[in-house]
Order: sequence, then C-alpha cells, then structure tokens
Amino acid sequence: MLINLSNHPSSKWSQSQMEEAIRVYGGILDLSFPAVDPSGDDLYIDQLSDEYISRIFDMANGSSFVVHIMGEMTFSFSVVRKLKQRNIQCVASTTERIVKDYGEGRKEVQFSFVAFRKYL
Repeated sequence: MLINLSNHPSSKWSQSQMEEAIRVYGGILDLSFPAVDPSGDDLYIDQLSDEYISRIFDMANGSSFVVHIMGEMTFSFSVVRKLKQRNIQCVASTTERIVKDYGEGRKEVQFSFVAFRKYL
C-alpha cells in the first residue's frame, strides 16, 4: 500500500501516476500534508513529524506500506529520516517540467509524472 502524504490527493493524479502506484504498491491511501508553520522551531518540526508518523501507522493498521511524501522540506526530511530508521521505505514522485513560453512574461507550466523515486 502507498500512503500519500502530500498536498496532491491521489484523486487528482494523472492516470499514469495512478496506474503506476496501483501496479507497484497495490493501493493508495491519502493523508493530507499539514500546513507547516514557517515560524515553527526545531521542536515544533520534531513533534509535528512524530504526530504524522503516528497517523501513518494508524492508517496502515498493521499492513505493510510505503510513504509517498512531497512538501515542506524540513518536515518532509524529519518524517523520512524517522521512517527510514524504522525500515519504512519513502518515495517521491518525479516529473518532467513542460514550459510553454508565450512571450511578454506569460508562461504555462505543466508537470508530467515520470516515476516514483526512493529517498536514499
């Protein structure tokens, strides 16, 4: 199972990302990424990451799982580090950035899913 901890619920993923997640991980559960307080200190990040790790284990309910995590960097790093200490695999989604430049300061940017990549 893939637990998706990001600001992008799986219901809004592209068909290719959804198909790859189901093929590789069997299913997906969404956990909304928290609004991380930019003025929060180290203790705040440490406690928030512990809270979300507890939520992740509650969601998994004893099943094996992988965590897809994308979002605010210090929180994500803390969660990934702590999960890896428990031998839980974490992944990020990689994308190709496609830019259409219309000139005069007008651009359109699209992101196309490529793969899930392990945090090492």
